[in-house]
Amino acid sequence: MEYHKLSAKPCSSYLFFHILFFAFLASFADAAVHFHEFVIEAKPVKRLCRTHSTITVNGQFPGPTLEVRDGDTLVIKAINRGRYNVTLHWHGVRQLRNPWADGPEFVTQCPIRPGQSYTYQFTIQNQEGTLWWHAHSRWLRATVYGALIIYPKLGSPYPFPMPKREIPILLGEWWDRDPMDVLRLALFTGAAPNVSDALTINGQPGDLYRCSSKETAIFPVEAGETILLRIINSAMNQEMFFGVANHKLTVVSVDAAYTKPFATNVIMIAPGQTTDVLLTVDQTPARYYMAAHAYNTANAPFDNTTTTAILEYKSAPCSAKKGQSLKPIFPQLPGFNDTATATAFTSQLRSLSKAKVPLEIDESLFFTVGLGLINCTNPNSPRCQGPNGTRFAASINNVSFVLPRRNSLMQAYYQGQPGIFTTDFPPFPPIQFDYSGNVPRGLWQPVKATKLLKLKYRSKVQIVFQDTNIVTVEDHPMHLHGYQFYVVGSGFGNFDPKNDPAKFNLIDPPERNTIGTPPGGWVAIRFEADNPGIWLLHCHIDSHLPWGLATALLVENGIGKLQTVQPPPLDLPRC
Repeated sequence: MEYHKLSAKPCSSYLFFHILFFAFLASFADAAVHFHEFVIEAKPVKRLCRTHSTITVNGQFPGPTLEVRDGDTLVIKAINRGRYNVTLHWHGVRQLRNPWADGPEFVTQCPIRPGQSYTYQFTIQNQEGTLWWHAHSRWLRATVYGALIIYPKLGSPYPFPMPKREIPILLGEWWDRDPMDVLRLALFTGAAPNVSDALTINGQPGDLYRCSSKETAIFPVEAGETILLRIINSAMNQEMFFGVANHKLTVVSVDAAYTKPFATNVIMIAPGQTTDVLLTVDQTPARYYMAAHAYNTANAPFDNTTTTAILEYKSAPCSAKKGQSLKPIFPQLPGFNDTATATAFTSQLRSLSKAKVPLEIDESLFFTVGLGLINCTNPNSPRCQGPNGTRFAASINNVSFVLPRRNSLMQAYYQGQPGIFTTDFPPFPPIQFDYSGNVPRGLWQPVKATKLLKLKYRSKVQIVFQDTNIVTVEDHPMHLHGYQFYVVGSGFGNFDPKNDPAKFNLIDPPERNTIGTPPGGWVAIRFEADNPGIWLLHCHIDSHLPWGLATALLVENGIGKLQTVQPPPLDLPRC
């Protein structure tokens, strides 16, 4: 990985006219600028006995790990040498006043076309922990993704014991075909996309799949040391359970926000989320599987395979047979539909210290999230292969989000171009119904539109996401670009606006950028709209995004330059 640091320390040859100006520059003395080139192109990648022409970054799958400190700046030139349009998203980075670097296709930018390039430039501001980056253009993120690790500023320690070593663990999914073809077929037929053929850890399926055991990821460790696992769910469509045989995991951070430490045998992690855990190498010297498999909440097919990697004690004995290694010990993972274990895990998450939760709410929003079905005039059509001759859809408050094609939302807004979107997204569902109960079939068909929700700068916002039982209940991991938010409450069944808010945690709720709706339940978040621009809000299950499970928040500018979206870069791609 090419990795250059340019120190921003003030040079003595410069003439500083004001002591204050010198002090201002000195405050950035330890900040660095990191320059990278990300070449996006197809390379041969062999998995499950077959070689595919796979879209990669710099020929790597998964892509390069980015390592920075809080306060550093990243300058990443994305060069598209592939066959598809592409954009890149820096998942969880606040991007203050800088939506142009956020990356979702047709939201904050038009795509980078084959043969073209675009430079993403952004500064990490008051964030540290594990984030990640990925393509945000259709299904390219199946193989275009990597870790983004933000260390504390120099001289600032972790709020937990310093680990001996750190290991990024990227959970993923692998299709034994071009993922773009999987999406293309699903969008043509209106049916659900084919499930993946393997789950992966750091790009490798592991010992339980054909032609895979030689490349299984192995992590050698010394007995007695403590290691930090930076776990990222970069899978396309699957929440997962993850554990390490015979070892306790101590959770210390989620989504680049520190938590009160707690010990667990297993974590549940949804697509888009990150979880940092400490693991002490304190068991009998041997080889131990770390493993992940699906947590499935929908009445739908899913990939029920198990991916593995190996935690290998360096002092582990070899077996007596010709120096072969010992067979690894397998962890006990919960059942695929074990919602009780998933809920018990997420309910333990608390912010490390007292949180600055908005207490007086300006905008109280109630969003129903779930699937839907579009009725067809000819149910026997090859384009209507969803349930009972329909096409799958998804929506928030019965609006199935349609991305524009003539321009990106942000460019249209900045340029004052009419006709690309409207700002009449409903703050609550058009009809009240028994959301998690037996929903009348007449409410299953959403309306397709490009509607945004407008928010005033610095408004205090509460959103309650209510899962619906349209088609099926499901855990929908909702991701808000450009923001961190506090998860103040959750429950099963329908949200009760009279009684449930009294149970909210307004003291130390966890801070996240992606949160799942309990299946057949609700989750409440709060944040201050302090980042002007247009910010995508969507389910991070990628089969649901093209179906319309999204909207975008248009946060108006405040007063003055520091509360206003910065001008777009000159090389911003055009549609």
